[in-house]
Amino acid sequence: MNQTLGARHSPDLTGANVEDAGAHNRAVVLRCIHREAPISRAEIARQTGFTKPAIARIVDRLLDEGLIMEARRRHGLRGQPAIELEINPDAYYAIGINIDRDHLTILAVDAVGNVRARVHHEKRFILPSEFMQLTSDAISHFQRSRLIDDARLAGIGLAMPDWLGEISLLGKPDAYQEWTDFDVRTALESLTPHPVFTENEANAAALAELNYGLGAESSSFFYIAVNACPGGGLVLDGNGHRGAMGLSGEIGWLPIADGSDGEAQKVQLLGEIFSLFFLYDFLTGHGIKVSVPQDLLMLDARGKRLVSQWLKEMSAHLAVAVKHIAMIVDPDAVLVGGRLPIRIVDELLRYVHEHLDPEDTNLPSLHRASIGEDASAMGAAAMPMAAALMLASADVAQRTRSPLKFMDRLNN
Repeated sequence: MNQTLGARHSPDLTGANVEDAGAHNRAVVLRCIHREAPISRAEIARQTGFTKPAIARIVDRLLDEGLIMEARRRHGLRGQPAIELEINPDAYYAIGINIDRDHLTILAVDAVGNVRARVHHEKRFILPSEFMQLTSDAISHFQRSRLIDDARLAGIGLAMPDWLGEISLLGKPDAYQEWTDFDVRTALESLTPHPVFTENEANAAALAELNYGLGAESSSFFYIAVNACPGGGLVLDGNGHRGAMGLSGEIGWLPIADGSDGEAQKVQLLGEIFSLFFLYDFLTGHGIKVSVPQDLLMLDARGKRLVSQWLKEMSAHLAVAVKHIAMIVDPDAVLVGGRLPIRIVDELLRYVHEHLDPEDTNLPSLHRASIGEDASAMGAAAMPMAAALMLASADVAQRTRSPLKFMDRLNN
């Protein structure tokens, strides 16, 4: 018997003690180190319920495989200083790709989430052929520059919106429809012998927060992404929740009632009024040209006042969304992130709080996401890394998933 009795343990940190459960127990220890590092062997034993001899065997094996490392000795306690363990950053690498209507970001990430290299293209409506060329160039650059060890590449993750070529957007060229018929998974698999993982970009951003951000403090949260189009991702009990049709978190379809005309309320979808592109269009209507997120930080006093005006109007709608999320999902927290600059997210959240009752204990806490504009690319890299490290967030469906297409099917 390798497990002690009498302690309550987290479900994904509880091991099985039969001969054929070695891989499961190894995964339990890796998850514990990944989540709690730096952590001693004794603390791992307490959290997992394994006996110290069982922990010693598993830890020695992980050290031999180069997946973890002894980081330092903890001083200040009685007796022999405890040796603390951490995930070895060089244990694995992953490439995370995020393509959206206004940019392409490609990251090389190590096993603890450090970004070793970044390639970014701030360009609207990149077509599939250019996407493949830019992606191939970035991967070749990472390999030639020895920024990653190809022998330890866990895989390539892709985060992109569903219906990329179908949703109507301001300025969308007719040629962008090419994305609807483009088999992006097969195209990426032709570039590499390593596994390819695919996920919706907002779900990927939520996964990044789970593994590298506020997930350390909250295991159930809703992520609202303010991008070219709005998106949402849902994490429940430490796992991304996609839903039966893969539509969980699609906050852009949330109906919003606008009673500003004073008579009949007009109902719109949140995605038809709230996004970066709609903010740019609002400013353009007032004679101010803005085309990329950083432009929003360079505005003069009049431009900033207009941004504040738009944020205040949108905050009322976002507060309604938060209330609906609270009633339906009941998460610990709602996070707001995406490509909207941090300073502007903070201003938006101040206005949202004005529409929420601070005494309402049924509402989730509302926070700015801890990972910035690269959250979706980070989440893309987190997918192959979670599989390699056998983390609880690993999802085999990401090995076969392709972006959703043909929105008209949803109405039939």
